[in-house]
Amino acid sequence: MEVVAQQAPATRPDRSPEALLAQMTLDEKIGQLVQRMGGRQRALNSRLGPDELERVRLGEVGSYLHVAGAEPLRELQRVAVEESRLGIPLLFSMDVVHGYRTIFPVPLGIAASWDPDMARLHARVAAVEASAAGLHWTFAPMVDVARDPRWGRIVEGGGEDPYLGSRMGEAQVYGFQGDDLAACDTIIAGTKHFGAYGAAEGGRDYAEANLSERSLRETFLPPFEAAARAGTASYMTAFNTIGGVPTTANAALLRDLLRGEWGWQGLLLSDWRALEELEAHGVAENRAHAAQLALRAGVDMDMVADVYANELKAALEADPALLPLLDQAVLNVLRVKERLGLFANPYAYHDSAREAAVMLSPEHRAAARTVAERSIVLLKNEGNVLPLAATAGRVALIGSLADDARSAIGSWKAQGQEGEMVTLRAALQAARAEVTYTPAIGPRDEDRAGIAAAVSAARAADVVVLALGEDFDLTGEARSRADLTLPGLQRDLLAAVAATGKPLVVVLMGGRPLAIPEVDDAADAVLATWLLGTESGPAITRVLLGEVNPAGRLPATFPRATGQVPFTYDQMPTGRPADADLSRDSTRYHDLAITPLYAFGHGLSYTSFTYGEARVDRGEVAADGGTVTVTVPVTNSGAVAGDEVVQLYMRDPVASVSRPVMQLRGFARVALQPGETKRVAFTLSPAQFALWGQQGGWVIEPGRIDLMVGASSADIRSRTALTITGTARGTVSPAALATTTEILP
Repeated sequence: MEVVAQQAPATRPDRSPEALLAQMTLDEKIGQLVQRMGGRQRALNSRLGPDELERVRLGEVGSYLHVAGAEPLRELQRVAVEESRLGIPLLFSMDVVHGYRTIFPVPLGIAASWDPDMARLHARVAAVEASAAGLHWTFAPMVDVARDPRWGRIVEGGGEDPYLGSRMGEAQVYGFQGDDLAACDTIIAGTKHFGAYGAAEGGRDYAEANLSERSLRETFLPPFEAAARAGTASYMTAFNTIGGVPTTANAALLRDLLRGEWGWQGLLLSDWRALEELEAHGVAENRAHAAQLALRAGVDMDMVADVYANELKAALEADPALLPLLDQAVLNVLRVKERLGLFANPYAYHDSAREAAVMLSPEHRAAARTVAERSIVLLKNEGNVLPLAATAGRVALIGSLADDARSAIGSWKAQGQEGEMVTLRAALQAARAEVTYTPAIGPRDEDRAGIAAAVSAARAADVVVLALGEDFDLTGEARSRADLTLPGLQRDLLAAVAATGKPLVVVLMGGRPLAIPEVDDAADAVLATWLLGTESGPAITRVLLGEVNPAGRLPATFPRATGQVPFTYDQMPTGRPADADLSRDSTRYHDLAITPLYAFGHGLSYTSFTYGEARVDRGEVAADGGTVTVTVPVTNSGAVAGDEVVQLYMRDPVASVSRPVMQLRGFARVALQPGETKRVAFTLSPAQFALWGQQGGWVIEPGRIDLMVGASSADIRSRTALTITGTARGTVSPAALATTTEILP
């Protein structure tokens, strides 16, 4: 549809950020750095009373959080533009993490698609809907590398790998921001949580990250650097400390590295009340001191703590040397508003007709279903129990998660509505006449009574589909868990249903990898379906029935036991590597197998694929230039069409510092008809083999590089190698650099 924006009032004289800054009082400057709550997540706009309007008139607010609606926000914007002295427009924001009204899979699920186009599609739809509701700014993508699934916020990101996380993060930046931020259907990406939030000790949310600079640079920062290169207009700081320094006060990280080394000059926002938490961290003696530390570090805007609003003026008067930093922060805020086109037309985001037209449109629902289908991972399929044949007979669908609409739309649901989504129960019963449903028990139930009903239903059926896992509130912020096993009485339910001997398909829902060896032992087939959003039920049903061939891959390792974590695929080598022989002293647990339950990159299909020999187009490449292309043929050797996710890994076997046993450096999701062969070509530069040197800086060293191509980190099908000659310096994290990928006939 054609977008017709409402016109702005008569244009004032020079409205450039620099001209406005020159006219501003100290109070007005501070006001631009203040983000206030316009409501709460469950009561948007509820705080926008007369007192807030007066703050806006006085220029004391730069942004509002927890607000939405084209018409109510138009009135709030009108007060800012027409009744304040300088008429500076406001920024309106919300956590639009995996959809606004049309809800997509949780981000970890989207990452399981191993398809950046899906990440970009989700963000584009979210931007169209959120912008139509008057919003300018989202706090996504979350690109924290999460190596410990006990951390509840693993659900919000791209998993354990910096390369995969970089590709998913940058794709979302492009989707949210489009080709031109001044277009009224785009919103600012708020990449979070800068620096190493996902490295919290023990997987405990908000806990310290204590890691080496090499780990920080090579593992945790690359997705943030990729987002910077993609043009993210804003970042949010992390709550936690790195080596004892809270990110919100970490000038070396924020001002020196982010703004200086990377050259990024956007809007930097604190997380929720993080400025006042500098006191609790023990680095600020009071709120005024916290304001000084945050401003010195480079934090432009204070999210809802009112530390800048109430304390910054006194801090500036006590230390006038901070005034240039204040001016720069104000310019960073104003320049983002200028990029959004708000000075030219502050009402461009307030078209009620567009808002009504785009929400949950058929096109958006179709997009949500596509992304959901591509995010499902087939973990196991013994005896080809899946897909369910048309002659499968009676199907017993068991488990309350199968009909839990609230959980299906996940955490951070924005304006997603339970009544607008389709559950697995509704979709499967609509598709198959002989489907009975028994709620039995869910993740939080403590009453065993439902287990008997489940057993009865299973005995009366020809095949059982059992929904197990976590509900929406078991992952997310402040939802860390010490135990990764199935919560509640679900293991008892599984054992009882499995004991009936009926073919058993487990649909595993949730927002993190779980330690589920009993599921792998008992089930004939296991589908990881995450929390898939508005079109969850239809997507799962189409995969169960074979209308869609699953091709998702795991973005994070599934451990065998909680005590095995963190357990990632790219471990460092050791002089005594894990050995299955217990008589040998090796780096392993004596009471656990040395492998994960399901490896990073793992995922099966209803067809099979064979790989040919991987070849490089040259045996040597100079460290200071050139490229190398690795090509491998892949054939669908099965009977049905399907996608294979071809994964490229590297290893530097001899270097100045010990290197991981393997590192992801490329992937491609390839659609193949039965019998069809395609060649996948990965083109890399020497900079993608760099390491963080012992003296700092990226170093490209001479020597052999091993290249491995396969279907997962544990299923390598072909190997080759090249030699780097000479040395050179790199400038960008290798994982932040995208490998050029081509699919050739």
